[in-house]
Amino acid sequence: MESMLNKLKSTVTKVTADVTSAVMGNPVTREFEVGRHIASGGPGLSWRIYNGTKKSTKQEVAVFVFDKKMIDKYQKFEKDQIIDSLKRGVQQLTRLRHPRLLTVQHPLEESRDCLAFCTEPVFASLSNVLGQWDNLPSPVPSDIKEYKLYDVETKYGLLQISEGLSFLHSGVKMVHGNLCPENIILNKSGAWKIMGFDFSISSNNPSDAEPKYTCKEWQPNLPPLCLPNPEYLAPEYILSVSCDAASDMYSLGVVMHAVFNEGKPVFQVNKHDIFKSFSRQLDQLSSMSPAVLSKIPEEVREHVKMLLSVTPNVRPDADQMTKIPFFDDVGAVTLQYFDSLFQRDNLQKSQFYKGLPKVLPKLPKRVVVYRILPALTSEFVNPDMVPFVLPNVLLIAEECTKEEYVRLILPDLTPVFKQQEPIQVYRNILLIFLQKMDLLLTKTPPDDIKNSVLPMVYRALEAPSVQIQELCLNIIPTFANLIDYPSMKNSLIPRIKSACLQTSSLAVRVNSLVCLGKILEYLDKWYVIDEILPFLQQIPSREPAVLMGILGIYKCTFSHKKLGIPKEHLATKSLPHLVSLSIDNNLNLNQFNSFMMVIRDMLSRMETEHKTKLEQLHIMQEQQRSKLRNQQPLAPQTIKPATAASNSQTKDLTSSLLSNMTSLSMANTARPAPVQGSTMSAFPSSGPMVGSMGTSVSNGFNPAMGFQTGGMGMGMRPAGPSLYGGMATTTSTPNFGSLTQNQGTTGQTNKPPDMKRRNALL
Repeated sequence: MESMLNKLKSTVTKVTADVTSAVMGNPVTREFEVGRHIASGGPGLSWRIYNGTKKSTKQEVAVFVFDKKMIDKYQKFEKDQIIDSLKRGVQQLTRLRHPRLLTVQHPLEESRDCLAFCTEPVFASLSNVLGQWDNLPSPVPSDIKEYKLYDVETKYGLLQISEGLSFLHSGVKMVHGNLCPENIILNKSGAWKIMGFDFSISSNNPSDAEPKYTCKEWQPNLPPLCLPNPEYLAPEYILSVSCDAASDMYSLGVVMHAVFNEGKPVFQVNKHDIFKSFSRQLDQLSSMSPAVLSKIPEEVREHVKMLLSVTPNVRPDADQMTKIPFFDDVGAVTLQYFDSLFQRDNLQKSQFYKGLPKVLPKLPKRVVVYRILPALTSEFVNPDMVPFVLPNVLLIAEECTKEEYVRLILPDLTPVFKQQEPIQVYRNILLIFLQKMDLLLTKTPPDDIKNSVLPMVYRALEAPSVQIQELCLNIIPTFANLIDYPSMKNSLIPRIKSACLQTSSLAVRVNSLVCLGKILEYLDKWYVIDEILPFLQQIPSREPAVLMGILGIYKCTFSHKKLGIPKEHLATKSLPHLVSLSIDNNLNLNQFNSFMMVIRDMLSRMETEHKTKLEQLHIMQEQQRSKLRNQQPLAPQTIKPATAASNSQTKDLTSSLLSNMTSLSMANTARPAPVQGSTMSAFPSSGPMVGSMGTSVSNGFNPAMGFQTGGMGMGMRPAGPSLYGGMATTTSTPNFGSLTQNQGTTGQTNKPPDMKRRNALL
């Protein structure tokens, strides 16, 4: 592990040192930050390509750097020739502007150590992609090492090169002179671009219909960087020192062969004996073996064979090549249409975007993400096109990873989330977003959901348009499970409730209730009881649809396993509310029956729950009484044995109580008979009372003495005659006359009872 880390560290250090030494001091670094070494290209792959950014705008660019140390082995005049050739190529490229040519962002700058210029962002050269890794960083970047061209990329790439040659030959009357994989650059979107105009030849008579080109004789003694790549040159360059537009078409034929043959040209050229090699090559081209073109697709094989013809007049021109059936592939045509969108009006664009969802699944993901997606998102600046473009962007987003979505799609979607004008466009955009809300909530980071996605939903709920509110309420339940609970509780539900209460539209009110009913399962039980159910009583309207919506929420809450309504709430709030709604005159028979069914279910459950509670309480009380009864006999055993003195005191107290009770009974013998209607029958007793007629009297706590729990307390005046059956008494002392009538004497009639003795009993 340590050795691997050291190796990585040394590699990073070396790359950093290379960048610093090569670019340091070059004027390009004043305006551009130079980043990582990513590729190589140009004649002999001599240009190192770095990624970079413009300091002022943070615009992404590619920085091409030629390190002069590469040519230290040459003599000074040879170095000058090489530098002049490279300069000429970049300057020519800078003057030319066309979608099929590499776009220069900053012209060539020279310093003591290097040449440098900046272009549009670049991925690699076609030569790198085909396996030529000269002048690449070590180790070779994995994205280049593992890059494989898809058929649609190959077809459209070759079509782009053909279109580029058509522009050069017909538009500016120029022959490229060195068309080869080294000079074909794949930009960051995957488009193929032409560069390397070091050996380009302009027409001597550009105004004439038949341009003429002057070709230089091959000079084998020049450094290789001062000569075109001989393996891609037409035979007439070397053998007859002549060239024209057909010479570039031969080069295109070799490029097509290389693309389908792992980067190998048709023939290998001996650079030390170039004339002999081309003479042999000429013979082989005259009688080309079918095996040479065996790997080229059959539908284009004949065209490649004509491009490689020895006779220039037989070769198709660039404009003819753009029209061959091989390029009529649906993917290539789609990509070509994207490149010409700026020429189309809105009607043509809208028709194209409507059909695009059928084509996207047929294209490779890399082509869709890096080639088509940028073209789609660039249309977001045109509000009228957003409803047509947005479905395609979201379709691509479904196939992207979360990281790709956040990096490539979300930055362009964020302004669209906030778009509200024009209203018709806004409605369409909102519909598209709401239908794909599960995608947005799944792949969008939480902060962006909170700041961009959910506010769009909130704005829809508060929109003045009834149609937008209905649309939003209908779709919210489909993605409610993806909304975090705090946002739902604090932001979404209050807005739904507000929309229901404040709207004058019956449809919005009903849809609000339906929406709430569908998302109840995602809410907390007590939140529903405290916030949702009380809200139902605030709804002012009594239309049948509204009443049934209210009933639906009650029913869902009542029957849901996770929620439920406590019996206390049922008894005091839910049932009274439902009963009052059930007799509304607007309800029909079926609707009334629906109310009564829910009411009966609630009553049944309330009865069952409360009855169960009471039964359990009764059982607990019985168990408690039984426990107390079982403990009573054991109570005396817990008392400590009394001492002799205490036993004597107890006996004396008992004797005194018996004596006092006997005296109290005899004291009333002279009392007159009670007034009629006030007999002692008002004091029920459990048995006959016997005084001194031979039966012993028990103590004051014996039921036989007539101290009943339901009788009148001693020493208390009755509340009134009516309370106690008309009993009249003039004293506060209970009448015991009925107990001693057989012992009374006339002499004691008016004698008051001995209150001291009675008090002793107390």
